[in-house]
Amino acid sequence: MLHTTQLYQHVPETRWPIVYSPRYNITFMGLEKLHPFDAGKWGKVINFLKEAIRRKVELEWGTEDDEYLDKVERNIKKSLQEHLPDVVVYNAGTDILEGDRLGGLSISPAGIVKRDELVFRMVRGRRVPILMVTSGGYQKRTARIIADSILNLFGLGLIGPESPSVSAQNSDTLLLPPAVP
Repeated sequence: MLHTTQLYQHVPETRWPIVYSPRYNITFMGLEKLHPFDAGKWGKVINFLKEAIRRKVELEWGTEDDEYLDKVERNIKKSLQEHLPDVVVYNAGTDILEGDRLGGLSISPAGIVKRDELVFRMVRGRRVPILMVTSGGYQKRTARIIADSILNLFGLGLIGPESPSVSAQNSDTLLLPPAVP
């Protein structure tokens, strides 16, 4: 069934954001898809998210590795104790990297790799499947950091072929080739 947006009902087609097309209409968790140039919807989104968030974790501008990783570990542990999900969709953003003016944190490349490892260890340790998506990160070096993190997860057996110690992965196919350069 095709979803029809109500967000542009009073806006002539000639004024729609450049990336908008009615073919892209989707709804997720009761929210219509956000289009990049849709500043008008952010108020609705923020109000929706405020009601949906059960664990609020605030970080100060410039937060560094130790404090950040401690909060990640404590809050994931508590969240998994409160509710064991069927699956985790993990948004592994890199806009937390030191020097990223948009993210405002000061997490080192090693801190990002460690964060991903922490998340995977805790989630996979509970035998919950996890899907990692990358996002954010507005520096040229983020691609290398993401690659290092994936290689680390693979090297630790947290992704890749199913292993006896971590059996939540239900795939017979490798996520990475057997020989990674």
